[in-house]
Amino acid sequence: MKLAKLINPEYYAREKYRFKTKCKDTLIFVLRWIFLICIAYVILGPIITVVSNSFMSIKEVYNPLIYLIPMNPTLDNIKIAVEKLNYLPVIYKTFSFVLLLMIIQTLICSLVGYGFARFDFPFKKILFGGVILTIIVPIHTIMVPLYTQFRYFDIFGIISLFNGGQPINLLNTKAPIILMTITGMGLRSGLYIYIFRQFFRGLPKEIEEAALIDGAGAIKIFFRIMLPNAVPAIVIVALFSLVWQYNDTFMTSLFMSNAEMISLRLPNVAGSLAQIERITDPRHVELITNSAVLLTILPVIVIYLILQRFFMEGVERSGIVG
Repeated sequence: MKLAKLINPEYYAREKYRFKTKCKDTLIFVLRWIFLICIAYVILGPIITVVSNSFMSIKEVYNPLIYLIPMNPTLDNIKIAVEKLNYLPVIYKTFSFVLLLMIIQTLICSLVGYGFARFDFPFKKILFGGVILTIIVPIHTIMVPLYTQFRYFDIFGIISLFNGGQPINLLNTKAPIILMTITGMGLRSGLYIYIFRQFFRGLPKEIEEAALIDGAGAIKIFFRIMLPNAVPAIVIVALFSLVWQYNDTFMTSLFMSNAEMISLRLPNVAGSLAQIERITDPRHVELITNSAVLLTILPVIVIYLILQRFFMEGVERSGIVG
């Protein structure tokens, strides 16, 4: 090396630069993987614990030699959780309602997003600012007005006129959530409207102009031309709506506190074990509760695994940015 330095100093400088670059790239590679492993552990650690505890017996919990991987896996915890959740009937009712909301929300938000993207009308910017406010302002801040609105539901006094001067009570029914979804105020509807608006703005106007020349109206253009071209955005919004509606506890507990929804039954598992089953060991209760959590998130995981390819394609091709 010394001889190379004396004979050809430029060669020595290039080799030194290459060595420094290789060391830098190696260090960045190692740090990147350390960072990713740490983030993955923070995210996946609780899920791994839930899965492990779901198949672990109470004897193995108190065995200091066993950690995460049970020696004799058991389904006893899952059987008790299935019974306490009334799992299959509740899952069926939950998904029936959630799928209905998903279809309504996707259709309504696509219509509103298309209107904001293509039409000019009075107060357009102000109304779109209201859409942005629904994204920024937490729904918890308007909890009391929402509750009183549907507790004493009336439309400009028309319902009271035909109901003996009394408004109607829509609480403990599915009507409040369905009405909010139909009117574009459902869970995360502001975000979905924004996604559709950005997507439709990215589509060329020439295809609409050609349809107008052929005599098609706005409704026909939307359903026959624009909506089929919006499949990537539809996939994203439909999946987001399905998952968020399924996991929602705020609106369901506010309007449907007595409904057979999986998100409402899950928090009551621990209490029912102590009152009915007389299971007072906190570690045993923890195992059964983790089994109930696993059963709750399992349908979402299965849906994601089935639709992962369509979801990733939708993210790549949608107009979320732009």
